[in-house]
Amino acid sequence: MDVILMQDVKSLGKKGQKVTVSDGYARNFLMPKGLAKTADAQALNELKNREASALFRKAEELRIAKENKEKLEGKTVRVSAKAGASGKLFGAVTSKEIAAALEAQFGAQIDKRKISVEDIKAFGTYPFDIKLHAEVSVSMFVFVGE
Repeated sequence: MDVILMQDVKSLGKKGQKVTVSDGYARNFLMPKGLAKTADAQALNELKNREASALFRKAEELRIAKENKEKLEGKTVRVSAKAGASGKLFGAVTSKEIAAALEAQFGAQIDKRKISVEDIKAFGTYPFDIKLHAEVSVSMFVFVGE
């Protein structure tokens, strides 16, 4: 009997896969526990549509990441901070502050967890990287001043 798995089943397959199992295993174990459903025409069509939707979503995310890369590549974002007389900052410039400055200056909403920057504790210009997508990353600079 052909079934479509509704959840991951150990030693059988992952969620959304079409697998062939014995009739008794499907009727007595998989279906009563909600782990699988019969692979009829409607279920196969739903599976195909779900896969097409996932592919479209991934392609759209990649397109948006590439657009953001074109918009941000090589640019410098300005962040203001307070410092003591020696020029050493009272705190550190964090990825959260950089993400807020990116949104204010370039209109790009970037998650702070995607920004990798070392500790910035003094005025100056520092490089940092943003991982926009698994395949797309961008290098930028942050200028820290008053």
